[in-house]
Amino acid sequence: MKTNKGSANWKGGLKDGTGTISTPSGVLEQVNYGFNKRFGDEPGTNPEELIAAAHASCFSMALSMVLGEAGFTADDISTEAKVTLEEKDGGFAVTKSHLTVTAQVPGAGAEDFHKAATVAKENCPISKLLNAEITMDASLN
Repeated sequence: MKTNKGSANWKGGLKDGTGTISTPSGVLEQVNYGFNKRFGDEPGTNPEELIAAAHASCFSMALSMVLGEAGFTADDISTEAKVTLEEKDGGFAVTKSHLTVTAQVPGAGAEDFHKAATVAKENCPISKLLNAEITMDASLN
């Protein structure tokens, strides 16, 4: 078992408050986030952006593993996750994550690749964490 952590601090009201997020690795160290970064046009990070990055990176690693188990090594796996936040049941919820992946996998045919991508989508730990519809477009270059 491995445990990771992150932390957040918030000061003030929902719309006029400010917060910071940090990780022990130092990759995020008191990075600002707030209402306008999340729901408006102000540049900066927000929880859904971080979930999207986590899902894309987790999926890419899972796909590499599944391909390796099938005897293939990817030269490149590029994944983008688009996370949808919408009003639901009187609040907000992450309802979808759509993965767009392109990969270069020497020796793999389209059927091998799509099978591996589907297995990775269904089994990466972040996919399992999300209580959301997960869709995917996968293409082999």
